[in-house]
Amino acid sequence: MKFLVDNALSPAIALGLLDAGHDAIHVRDYDIADASDSVIFQRAADEDRIVLSADTDFGTILALRSLSKPSVILFRGATPRRPTDQVALLLANLPMISAEIENGAVAIIEPTRIRLLSLPIIRES
Repeated sequence: MKFLVDNALSPAIALGLLDAGHDAIHVRDYDIADASDSVIFQRAADEDRIVLSADTDFGTILALRSLSKPSVILFRGATPRRPTDQVALLLANLPMISAEIENGAVAIIEPTRIRLLSLPIIRES
């Protein structure tokens, strides 16, 4: 899988994912660490990458975009703070969510559960 790691997470996460055989890059490597969320989303969409973040604003942005890509994986709640532990948590759960993520989804990873929302997020009028 291809990942774009947001500035809310350590660059060590991208390195851990690379070591595990994934294509991963941190926003700092693109020199867009201070860019707006929309720039980050556009970069991920252009390269068919999954955004990996802890930024809770991303859910709102996805709802407003009404698009099915890019997918987003969010670390929430009391998830581990150490990058190696975050990578381990993601890799342990990735097989269970990969089909949804590849088709367009938001995965919210917490220590004891994962919530999945298909994209686009449809708001009821």
